[in-house]
Amino acid sequence: MATKEFPVDLTQATWVKSSKSGPNCDNCVEVAYVTGAVGVRDSKDRTGPALVFAPGDWHAFVAGARGGAFAGK
Repeated sequence: MATKEFPVDLTQATWVKSSKSGPNCDNCVEVAYVTGAVGVRDSKDRTGPALVFAPGDWHAFVAGARGGAFAGK
């Protein structure tokens, strides 16, 4: 799966869930690290679309999430 805007092939990507998801989580987010990009998809729809991020953008998002930047007030 590649787009004109961000040509990334995720067809051979290895998708992983967070270690905090638990073994039977079917309602999770999966992430795939490929050269030059990070793919994110819904584990319920593995053949559906994926979001693709530049590695720096993904790492900034994860750091923000870990730091509580998106926590409700």
